[in-house]
Amino acid sequence: MKDYILLTDSSCDLPPAIAEELDIQVLPLKVNLDGREFRNYLDEREIPSGEFYAALRAGGSASTSAVNPSEFVELMTPFLERGLDILYVGFATALSSTCQNGAIAAEELQEKYPERKIYVVDSKCASMGQGLLVYLTALKRREGMEIDAARDFAAATAPRVVHWFTVDDLYFLKRGGRVNAATAVVGTLLNIKPVLHVDDGGYLINMAKAKGRKASIKALYDKCAQTGDDIAHQHVFISHGDCLEDAQYLAAMVRDNLHPLDITISPVGPVIGAHSGPGTLALFFLGDVR
Repeated sequence: MKDYILLTDSSCDLPPAIAEELDIQVLPLKVNLDGREFRNYLDEREIPSGEFYAALRAGGSASTSAVNPSEFVELMTPFLERGLDILYVGFATALSSTCQNGAIAAEELQEKYPERKIYVVDSKCASMGQGLLVYLTALKRREGMEIDAARDFAAATAPRVVHWFTVDDLYFLKRGGRVNAATAVVGTLLNIKPVLHVDDGGYLINMAKAKGRKASIKALYDKCAQTGDDIAHQHVFISHGDCLEDAQYLAAMVRDNLHPLDITISPVGPVIGAHSGPGTLALFFLGDVR
């Protein structure tokens, strides 16, 4: 029996089968869709991703909220009572207060359980970038890596998790303040698609523009080819906002040209999708630098 649990939150967008196979504990975040609150479980038990994106396409309004410290305490306490330590790898603090709230809970619980180790690592990642970091850490845990070494591994690997993504509709980025109204209007009229990146601090940065959807997808592939660290020995992750065909098109491009060990495709969950919208497409891999 392992003496520590690996915990993350549902912004990781991991397929539930991977979380189950690697014994990853996942705390669901919350999304409010047209006045109704749902918990974002990886298995979509409360709100299927297809239903969520259909609502957004129909004009629905979505917002999200962070997990509060008391929810972390409620989840963590039974594991500590069983004599298990905890390593929590959380959603980038640049994008959410969830990880900070996890740290608050950890500090509170550390006083109550001084004999236990409770570590918090800011992934500085989002969506399946966070998922990739947690996945790699879970593999190390399965190989027998102790909690202190696993914490150090996660912290050292986080700056190497590269995020590139594009969106199909600039409205959602405009609403979140990522692009201004004029850019959104002109970009929509001219079919300009942004190519975005998550920087070293975990912040979302608009890096380039592409003319049309296929060009933006090719730009994601190009970034992987140019900056990936030996992709042939990597497991690449792709997430999508209800645009599976585009994800498969990108996966085929990566697979046929860069020959990774494996590619996992998974939906962008409602917590991230509320801010990026339908048609989001993202590619995650390891690089020497982000």
